[in-house]
Amino acid sequence: MPLTTQATPTTYWLEHAWLGTHVAPGVALDTADGRITAVRTGVDTPPPGATVLRGLTLPGLANAHSHAFHRALRGTVQVGSGTFWTWRETMYSVADRLTPDTYYALARAVYAEMALAGITCVGEFHYLHHAPGGTRYDDPNAMGEALVSAAEDAGIRITLLDTAYLSAGFGAAPDAHQLRFSDGTAERWAERADALKDRAHARVGAAIHSVRAVPADQLGTVADWARERRAPLHVHLSEQTAENDACRAAHGCTPTRLLADHGALGRHTTAVHATHLTTEDIELLGDSRTGVCMCPTTERDLADGIGPAARVQGRGSPLSLGSDSHAVIDLLEEARAMELDERLRTRTRGHWTAAALLRAATADGHAALGWDDAGTLEAGALADLTTIALDSVRTAGPPPRLAAETAVFAASAADVRHTVVAGRQIVRDGAHTLVPDVPTALAESIAAVRG
Repeated sequence: MPLTTQATPTTYWLEHAWLGTHVAPGVALDTADGRITAVRTGVDTPPPGATVLRGLTLPGLANAHSHAFHRALRGTVQVGSGTFWTWRETMYSVADRLTPDTYYALARAVYAEMALAGITCVGEFHYLHHAPGGTRYDDPNAMGEALVSAAEDAGIRITLLDTAYLSAGFGAAPDAHQLRFSDGTAERWAERADALKDRAHARVGAAIHSVRAVPADQLGTVADWARERRAPLHVHLSEQTAENDACRAAHGCTPTRLLADHGALGRHTTAVHATHLTTEDIELLGDSRTGVCMCPTTERDLADGIGPAARVQGRGSPLSLGSDSHAVIDLLEEARAMELDERLRTRTRGHWTAAALLRAATADGHAALGWDDAGTLEAGALADLTTIALDSVRTAGPPPRLAAETAVFAASAADVRHTVVAGRQIVRDGAHTLVPDVPTALAESIAAVRG
């Protein structure tokens, strides 16, 4: 059933609801045609026929940065030590074995895991375009279409951030692994991406993999493509100090300055990671209102460092969150980690309120993915919700008025009880309604792409 098709108007009764600034008890949410039509507070008991959601209901969570196939690396890349660059070699070995069919199966399972974690929309940073060796499939977008179909069949929304990846680094030709990623030029990338179309559950955006992977004289082509379509543009930025050093050697400036000079920053752009920034970089991002997506669990896992999230937000950049490599899929942990990592870095507490962290995980995450009509519980918004249990071993005890703090600082993905997308219940009592056995789907699809 397409996400825009809601079989009948439905009323959800929320035991407790986060309404952006506070937790309200007894909220009735009327939905029709995939949208919220009314929000009624002070409803002490469930109206007749209403679907009851006990716990704390939030807007659906937005996972603003995902590489679905990285889920196959979980566990394996935690063995031993190594660096980001040795991790990348393991990642390439999985990428080499994916086909449209195996990628669909893996992504469907991964997106179902996301639904179980309360994620209703994912930003898929997609660069695995072609067959091994770089040969185009009969449908040049077969891999991207597999991801779009996987999201639909797992019941969540997707923004396919089709990624330009043309170089092994500052003009070097793609290596054997990267031939799958490259269209040769930004113009050829744009021609292929033009064939991708929005649909009810899916929107198409663009991505510059990094300034390493797109030659400077072609950055503007990707940025212009996104600007002309008013589509989101994402870019990996300064994830590693080595990238900054190489950019200075090649161009005499930081990656942020290079992007600014080629028109790639702005309100529709999101910089992912932004871990190693100069003061000028922070000013360029904030003054242009470029968003920043933090991925703390991946940044910790890869020992990348702690990005200056508080400083970039203070300068004007909205923040979003992503699970990136899927070391874990838990947006509550990403929100918590952003605050706790900043505490460790500064040795002070309270950089963000629970409400601010939830906004990064909901409204601002959706905005970064081009879904400005999602991420809030208000009339007219998309009817995408997630409910967190307040009676688990992690969440029991605090008074309901502190449910937002409980969710951010104590709950985990395991506490998600219900997920609703476009007015349809995708997760009910912790079970996925479209993918009956998500652990088996994950195990089988991962086994198919692991050597």
